[in-house]
Amino acid sequence: MEKKSCCYNRFMSTMRPERGFALVAALFVMVVIGLAVAAMSRLSVTQTASVDLLLQQARAYQAARAGLEWGIVRAVRHDCSAAPPFTVGNASVSVECKSLSLCDDADLAEETPDKIKCYYLTARAELGDDRDYAWRKLETVVETEAP
Repeated sequence: MEKKSCCYNRFMSTMRPERGFALVAALFVMVVIGLAVAAMSRLSVTQTASVDLLLQQARAYQAARAGLEWGIVRAVRHDCSAAPPFTVGNASVSVECKSLSLCDDADLAEETPDKIKCYYLTARAELGDDRDYAWRKLETVVETEAP
């Protein structure tokens, strides 16, 4: 029988050097999965904020478009007076109208200088607060028969 040292006990022979490897691997996998979940959560929040802002921008565009259409109706009726701002949904809309002395279409203006009247319209819509503020500005020129 071989001689055993004084520090030898019966459990030393059954211990394997790889015994703690599974714990390290499990911790590594848990950390990687935790980081992946955190990254996906952050990406989800960013994506939601982007979608909310796009929705606000679409609402502001539609409100500005409604204001522009309202201004076109007034211009066709030859009413280019100042109008107070109004609301469409939650959007504040302002419409400006300017009567042009000469239309941009020079050929049309030369052929019928007294029969054509032009108006330059600008509609601006603002929506939201500091977190999700959006605005749109639309412009157009309306040509109509002179009164």
